[in-house]
Amino acid sequence: MAKKKFYVIWKGKKTGVFTSWNTCKKHIENFKGAAYKSFTSREAADKAFRGKYEDYKGKDTKKVKLSNEELKRIGKPVIPSISVDAACSGNPGIMEYRGVDTISKKQLFIQGPFEKGTNNIGEFLALVHGLGYLKQQHINTPIYSDSKIAISWVKKKQCRTNLPIVKENKTLFDLIKRAEKWLIENTYKTPILKWETKAWGEIPADFGRK
Repeated sequence: MAKKKFYVIWKGKKTGVFTSWNTCKKHIENFKGAAYKSFTSREAADKAFRGKYEDYKGKDTKKVKLSNEELKRIGKPVIPSISVDAACSGNPGIMEYRGVDTISKKQLFIQGPFEKGTNNIGEFLALVHGLGYLKQQHINTPIYSDSKIAISWVKKKQCRTNLPIVKENKTLFDLIKRAEKWLIENTYKTPILKWETKAWGEIPADFGRK
């Protein structure tokens, strides 16, 4: 059973603490400069709402303590670069993906929401979209993803999902076909790198819903 989440909105069409992502999304969608984040307890959410968004937005929820040897081996993220990520409410569920500048977190592209999708599909499409974006801009900086599965699918030039095609996700599967076609017909020099969450925290493109 999925853990209960509480969503804090500091800036949006409506602010406060909400218990549903769909409700949260309604209050932040198309709101310029929306500030929001999810928490795993009501107490933490209430405390955060009484504080400032800036005190919480940069917290790395998955960053763990590593030895100096491990940190030295992993190193630091390559800069400049871009980062991509996907978010999915349910499995399958409503999915979207985006790409950002790794340092500034400026959003470079975003797609969705798509019905009846999965996180792995989103991660795959985000990577291919990022590759296409960089090639179009004539930029060869690395692209980061925190999904080993998506990286392997891109290298194999095939989205190896077992998700069945239904009426609700036909548009999504059309995008998958286009992405696979792009991989087959195009070459690129862009390094695809794994984002080291344990050392660096959440990937900059993270949607902040964990």
